[in-house]
Amino acid sequence: MSESSSTDPRALLGGDDVLAADLPDWRLLLRSLHARFELEYGAALALVAAIGAHAAEVDHHPDIELRYDAVRVVTQSHDVGGVTARDVALARRVSELAREHGARPAPAKVQALEIALDTPDLARIKPFWRAVLGLADNPRDGDELADALGTGLPGFWFQTSEPTEEDRAGTPAGRMRFHLDITVPHDVALDRVEAALAAGGRLVTAEHARSFWVLADAEGNKACVCTWQDRG
Repeated sequence: MSESSSTDPRALLGGDDVLAADLPDWRLLLRSLHARFELEYGAALALVAAIGAHAAEVDHHPDIELRYDAVRVVTQSHDVGGVTARDVALARRVSELAREHGARPAPAKVQALEIALDTPDLARIKPFWRAVLGLADNPRDGDELADALGTGLPGFWFQTSEPTEEDRAGTPAGRMRFHLDITVPHDVALDRVEAALAAGGRLVTAEHARSFWVLADAEGNKACVCTWQDRG
């Protein structure tokens, strides 16, 4: 972790900083730290209570999802829109609590989904999607809509594309514009890509690996397997 990020609790941390912090139970996905701890339901309830009590004590509040066989925890410093030293400290304590409650960390099982819409005219269509999905503008990224209601909807963002002849003619209906971005741990991404290729997919480009791979199914519908890592 860089000296500036270790001394400033509001400084944003990148992937290399998170790796240097040595958080084996956690993975950086979409500007947040994600963890999954597997345990039986009664113990999971107790773990949720313990995490909540600590979060209240330190005034830093992660998202906690209780499943029948696991607890999922996601932490981000919302005031700066990313991971900071506060999240690292919280993650360490949550891992300690998980061990005390007999939980098994499962970092390879965390992932996050985003929906991307290609458009040559963001201003024209963004208000519709903001309204119909009940989302809000992301103040830190004009190409994104955020889940302001906290309902758990996946991320939604717009990718600028060149106008086609159909766009110019005002008849773009029928062509595919949506694609899915699945963000997985950096140490899972290649396995996910290889599984998709073995399942009948094709590689569109690996130009930006290890940041993301563009894949397509047998009909040409695209998806990206993404990580936090820099290109190259």
